[in-house]
Amino acid sequence: MNGTDVGAGEQDTAGPAGGERLRRWRMVLGGGEADGTGCALTGRDAAMDAALGALYGGGGEAGSRRTSGARSAGLGGSAPNVARWLGDIRTYFPSSVVQVMQRDAIERLGLAALLLEPEMLEAVEPDVHLVGTLLSLNKAMPETTKETARAVVRKVVEQLEKRLATRTRATLTGALDRSARINRPRHHDIDWDRTIRANLKNYLPEYRTVVPERLIGYGRAAQSVKKEVILCIDQSGSMAASVVYASVFGAVLASMRSIATRLVVFDTAVVDLTDQLDDPVDVLFGTQLGGGTDINRALAYCQSKITRPADTVVVLISDLYEGGIRNEMLKRVAAMKGAGVEFVTLLALSDEGAPAYDREHAAALAALGAPAFACTPDLFPEVMAAALEKRPLPTP
Repeated sequence: MNGTDVGAGEQDTAGPAGGERLRRWRMVLGGGEADGTGCALTGRDAAMDAALGALYGGGGEAGSRRTSGARSAGLGGSAPNVARWLGDIRTYFPSSVVQVMQRDAIERLGLAALLLEPEMLEAVEPDVHLVGTLLSLNKAMPETTKETARAVVRKVVEQLEKRLATRTRATLTGALDRSARINRPRHHDIDWDRTIRANLKNYLPEYRTVVPERLIGYGRAAQSVKKEVILCIDQSGSMAASVVYASVFGAVLASMRSIATRLVVFDTAVVDLTDQLDDPVDVLFGTQLGGGTDINRALAYCQSKITRPADTVVVLISDLYEGGIRNEMLKRVAAMKGAGVEFVTLLALSDEGAPAYDREHAAALAALGAPAFACTPDLFPEVMAAALEKRPLPTP
């Protein structure tokens, strides 16, 4: 957290000349004799500092109020202390900062178990990372917490769908239409706009008309299934954010009549969640984050479900740390590509930056013509559109 994020817009409590700058440095450095600022905090600044110190300092309890001195930290062992702290940070910091602090609290202070309590879930700021944590706790979650957890997950899913669905449908509908275009259409199937543009060189000024040498149109079965997409998702613990985004995209794809969508998740076992695609929340609670990885077994299952190879796109979302049979995995990818399947490997589907992954396996897949790369949710529609049209993928 930098100096511009902490207490922006707060009243200067450290004196007139250069006081605001000292105040910000005091908030960043945490106080004590070594910070060199000589600045004491009061009021709201002290409360903000206490909330920061509870997470990033060294001992004490969340929600405590102090007027001066070094940070003393710790969220304490009780749920009320944590609930108070969660309320404090939502009061003092913007949502984006709250999400970072919640994530740090879960990772640094081992608060995951407290998320099994309904009052804790009601206090947190929902985001993708929180959903991943809840899914990893799913099997240990008591019945009294499950409905609250589903409400938290649904809120995040609805936010993601609102952000991603419209653009995804528009992009993929265009790609499907282009992939279905034919050059000898019946009269009522002619795409007149594209036909005229393709034949402008044949414009006859004296007749004020275009002579179309080449007609462009769409196939008659415009609403029938044109493509099949199989999303094969690694549900090991490191892939939590990818599982969340992939489940949302799977539901969006399944809502398009022109795409037959199958969603498969795997660790050392394989689970087909296709029949739950009408509700991505059900899909997410059908996953089990953690465990090992057997990509070969998952691809074997996906391969068995392919009936129209030339019209099928398989998207493997995995960090490629294979616990199964490596050579068999590569043979399956080669066989699918040889049959005409478009094969896409995403090392991550998230906004988290460069992921850790097995570079040897990624290089082997690239040698087969299936380059592996990380993909943000905003880029995913373009990647899918390129795969549906069988053109080069827009790798970042």
